[in-house]
Amino acid sequence: MTKFLIKGGRALEGEIEINGSKNAALPVLASSVLFKEKIEIENLPNIEDVKRMQELLDKLDADGRIDYEIAKKFRASILPVGAALARFGKVAFPHPGGCVIGERPIDVFLDGWKIMGAKTKLSKSAPADYEITAPEGLFGVDYTFKIPSVTGTEALIMTAVLAKGTTILRNAVLEPEIKYLADFLNANGAQIAGAGTTTIKIEGRSGKLLNYSTRFIVPPDRIEAGSFAILGALLGKNLRIKNFVAGELSTFLVLLFNVGVEYVLENNSIIFPAKGWSAFGGKDAYKKTLRASNVTTKEFPGFPTDLQAPFTILLTQADGISIIHETVYENRFDYAKDLNFLFAHQSPKPIRTKNAHILRFSLEFRNVRRIIIVPALLNILYQKQIERGYENIDYRLRSIGADIKQI
Repeated sequence: MTKFLIKGGRALEGEIEINGSKNAALPVLASSVLFKEKIEIENLPNIEDVKRMQELLDKLDADGRIDYEIAKKFRASILPVGAALARFGKVAFPHPGGCVIGERPIDVFLDGWKIMGAKTKLSKSAPADYEITAPEGLFGVDYTFKIPSVTGTEALIMTAVLAKGTTILRNAVLEPEIKYLADFLNANGAQIAGAGTTTIKIEGRSGKLLNYSTRFIVPPDRIEAGSFAILGALLGKNLRIKNFVAGELSTFLVLLFNVGVEYVLENNSIIFPAKGWSAFGGKDAYKKTLRASNVTTKEFPGFPTDLQAPFTILLTQADGISIIHETVYENRFDYAKDLNFLFAHQSPKPIRTKNAHILRFSLEFRNVRRIIIVPALLNILYQKQIERGYENIDYRLRSIGADIKQI
């Protein structure tokens, strides 16, 4: 595991750019199974999950077997399954792995493939967990997701592209990554309408593969953008974050404003001004007071669950009581033990309810901001995720003033 030595509290200033989106790149990579030729992707992030997906696809053969050891390492390994089933008529794969933030049922995938004509069973031959076949082919259906699912929507879109007839997906998620995938496939011959809405219509190609003609340019990563914006809110001093996708972070930006963070949106950038910094003992010190707030995670366009933990760190610096409702993943509060370690006797405690998982806390640690807050954010946000989702994080943070190095 990557480890860092960090001296916290340094002002972050200058410019930093947001890299390509992992969540947009992975489904497009998986969709390469639908093509006759190789596809081209520009601005692909150089991160662990992307490398794993490329390796997984390299090992995929005409038998439709998804490599067990690779697939168990990341949750997006489920994405090529639908495309492989549609192309080869059969697929064998393990339950997807990845970060431990909650249960990962794949019922929405299996139910969709079954209704399209596939037969599913638990595998009796290691190392696969599931075996799916479509001996009579796959057919367009009218399918309603029982729960919204990003990867489920993406995977079933890919399956439907090569199926026979028309597929309608209802209760689909609204995440922008769905539209990025659909737009790319449409540019290369698919017929997908309604992506970005709750109802998506796909005209199947009856097994005819797509012909590659138009490359995919990976858009900026909205989760990375939000993560860096939280660092800017905490320690930004004339910090400009470029390639900032404000339109995909509207709920997040409203919450930043509500807690008292000052920022300016300008030319696809977000700027955190120097206001709030002052000279103290020959060094800069941050004096601004933030307000407590309540946060509820939701599917897009709501507050992203992937930004819940770093936003909680921001709220530790606010006056008053903050309450965070996690409605997407039940284990998203596992980092509370890290707060306990960092903040001694005043750590937040998760509270489980019927419909959500809640974190309620009142912390007064603004006086230790210069000492601990950057290590706290990086440890909780990045320690287990760094190589999977963030590219060259130490180099990029040093470029804006952070004192960080790998050890």
